[in-house]
Amino acid sequence: MRHPPPLTALFGGAALTLVTAVSAAAGVGPGATAPLGCSVGYATVNQWAGGFQAAVVITNNGAPTSGWSLGFHFTGGQHLTQGWGATWSQSGTDVTAANESWNGSLGTGASVTLGLIASWSGANPDPTGFTLNGLPCSAGSGSSPGPTTSPTPTTTPTPTPTTGAPELSVSGNRLTDPSGATRRLLGVNRSGGEFMCVQGHGVFDGPVDDTAVQAIADWKANAVRITLNEECWLGLDNIRPEYRGAAYVGAVKELVARVLAHGMTPVVELHWTYGQYTGNSTGCLDVHASCQKPMPDARYAPAFWTSVANTFKDDRRVVFDLFNEPYPDRATATPEQAWACWRDGGTCPGIGYEVAGMQNLVDAVRATGSRNLVLVPGIAYANDLSGWLAHAPSDPAGELAAAWHVYNVNSCADESCWNSTLAPVAARVPLVAGEIGENTCGHAFVDRVMKWSDDRGLSYLGWTWNTWDCSSGPALITAYDGTPTAFGLGLRDHLRTLDGH
Repeated sequence: MRHPPPLTALFGGAALTLVTAVSAAAGVGPGATAPLGCSVGYATVNQWAGGFQAAVVITNNGAPTSGWSLGFHFTGGQHLTQGWGATWSQSGTDVTAANESWNGSLGTGASVTLGLIASWSGANPDPTGFTLNGLPCSAGSGSSPGPTTSPTPTTTPTPTPTTGAPELSVSGNRLTDPSGATRRLLGVNRSGGEFMCVQGHGVFDGPVDDTAVQAIADWKANAVRITLNEECWLGLDNIRPEYRGAAYVGAVKELVARVLAHGMTPVVELHWTYGQYTGNSTGCLDVHASCQKPMPDARYAPAFWTSVANTFKDDRRVVFDLFNEPYPDRATATPEQAWACWRDGGTCPGIGYEVAGMQNLVDAVRATGSRNLVLVPGIAYANDLSGWLAHAPSDPAGELAAAWHVYNVNSCADESCWNSTLAPVAARVPLVAGEIGENTCGHAFVDRVMKWSDDRGLSYLGWTWNTWDCSSGPALITAYDGTPTAFGLGLRDHLRTLDGH
């Protein structure tokens, strides 16, 4: 969905703590006052068995430079697998990160943030021997705390549900639990994680504490879709330090844990991504992840899914939704070009950045060893699934479901279209309506969507559990205690009739 009204900034004033802050001098004699050369901050943002994600902040304390190269040594047998913000390479224990064309200028006092994913075994000590353009930057401490000045969320103990969220698998065209029973995902979207951080306001829009998650469960929802921003997760330096990297990842993990504790399935989804798009139906001219782009980008999206999959791969109750609303069809000349771009990515007609296709993202998830259920949306803002079966990405785990979005303003917004284009897909693979909604502040349209889906045993999630004015975008609630809007009343009352699902 495209998207909420502007928000008032809530600046916190916290800053990322550089864990290694040291200086180097060049060309000065004994006893002279040495000009500061550089400082480097290194922090492990996320770690899992066999791998980790780290953020590296370089600050130039010397003369301005039009190009830079960072070097350091891994000392624990770590091996670089992915990196962003620079051109990365590794030879033996030596790692090098050279500037990209767009971030080579580094003035005095300026900083740049890089990120990497690497493998490890046994131990994962911090790197040593940092250099910038060949000059030593550190004899550093080696500790890796996250941001120490960010406020620590208060964790309220969560109750143990009587029935928990199951591990989900694909069985033909059904979602099933370990006993083989059919399961449906019926619930809501929780928007905010895609836009609050990039706008500099926080991580989530409104409370996500135990009381707030309990209010969702009280509607008898059994699933919550959590919308995310790749730049915030990966810790890119255009995001405020207190809302990126470790702080952001930690907040998302806490919300996922609360959703699970209330017996609901968390669906983590990539919503906003990097890449400048100026073509038909552009959402913004910004290269950064500040609006919906037609396709995920090859620069950061695979790294995002590598990190997310590694974070949650040991819990198959967590579902992955690859990308919010692809619309390569608005940029390309023919449906076949659009579907080819959707699946294969690369250089796509009409899109000015390198695209990660759905196959690239499935491959990134499965390369981690994850067997979590993966949702793959169609084109035309996920409303068109007419080419989904013919172009579906291959999945060695066999755990793919089709995702679609439907609003009363979409092209495919009636039973005739659903019968002709969606029913054939639903006959072959599980079909999940990741977003349903309408712009009328009522629920006549979603009532029809829910009936059509119920008749076929399909899944659906209402957009959205946020307290926006429903005239500016479908909002289910007027307060985070679960008080419904007129639109939300339809979904809430219907879910309660399906208690037990």
